[in-house]
Amino acid sequence: MTRFNPLVEAMRPSATLAMTAMANQLRQQGIPVIGLSAGEPDFPTPQPIVRAAIEALGAERGFTYTDNTGLLALRQEISLKLKNHNLLEYSPKEIICSNGGKQSVAQALMVLCRPGDEVLIPAPYWVSYPEMTVLAGGTPVPMPTSVSTEYRITPDQLEAAINQHTRVLILCSPSNPTGSVYSPEELEALAEVLRKHPDIWIISDELYEHVIFDAKHISFASLKRMKERTITINGFSKAYAMTGWRLGYAAGPLEVVKAMDKVQSQTTSNPCHLSQLAGIAALQMSFDPIAKMVVAFRERRDTVLTLLNGIDGIKCPKPEGAFYLFPDVSSFFGKTTPDGSLIQTAGELALYLLREAHVATVAGEGFGDPNGLRISYATSLDKLMEACRRMKVALDQLQ
Repeated sequence: MTRFNPLVEAMRPSATLAMTAMANQLRQQGIPVIGLSAGEPDFPTPQPIVRAAIEALGAERGFTYTDNTGLLALRQEISLKLKNHNLLEYSPKEIICSNGGKQSVAQALMVLCRPGDEVLIPAPYWVSYPEMTVLAGGTPVPMPTSVSTEYRITPDQLEAAINQHTRVLILCSPSNPTGSVYSPEELEALAEVLRKHPDIWIISDELYEHVIFDAKHISFASLKRMKERTITINGFSKAYAMTGWRLGYAAGPLEVVKAMDKVQSQTTSNPCHLSQLAGIAALQMSFDPIAKMVVAFRERRDTVLTLLNGIDGIKCPKPEGAFYLFPDVSSFFGKTTPDGSLIQTAGELALYLLREAHVATVAGEGFGDPNGLRISYATSLDKLMEACRRMKVALDQLQ
């Protein structure tokens, strides 16, 4: 048997990609599956971005390697955006552009984690955080939350989790997979704990900052004495409907960005030149297309939340951002399906919904919460209403 790098062998495959693949297999068999598993906006990339790319392609120019950290013009625009929207002062030298926000998080962990280091990860978490930590040689330490706290950690919980091995805290607000958003007061309370532990770094994943409804987004690095040990992660995939363009960025202390630059130089090098030009257009364009998407996402959230909470046995807090719902479905554990199969886990429930209702969700086990399901509402309202109808019928059949 071939043996591989033990760090790779310790990793698990992405639960979201696995469910998407299963749904696609059923579609190829002619089964009309409604996919609520992928975190991808169903809106087209805004026209100003597309036009900029088309114009660049039409120009008589070569798309050569750029600076490893990204085009200076793009990093200047990001610097301006961070100053105007996030109250953060970063020079272009303190910014690195990568092939999506995912790469930015992974490289930050590679740089910061040392053997024996622990990384605190509030759960439910994005499926890749623990696996990236493992690949970087660190030890992921989940911090469980629940519906009762609307999936947010508390200062006391953070303090109790910290020990001499703690190296990094990953925060994601607005959250994938729950849509929860930390209030300014809650973030300040967490920062107050961290000020007592100056050796801990914070990776603040803010990819969904513009997809926010009933809350205010605060960049963690903007809080007192946090900037010098926070790496702010962001990108273009979600707010600008640019998932396939693969463009993200990180901003942080120069020493960290230089180390991330070194990693990137020996792996992927710079992100796609054309995507970087499109990113400049994205940051320069009117905010109107984003605002329209957020209005649509809010309507979908409100509709799906109402329909889900109308199903007996489901408990789901109201998300304040992103485009996910994370209902607690543990009340269905121990019930049997019409064919006599026993539902014991969220994974088994997700498979039942896929096979019986032809609705693809993602089980909470992959997100560090075995009691939940992640439901993405990044699809049309008609499909969402039909999906909820199908799920209700299927769940009502459980005995």
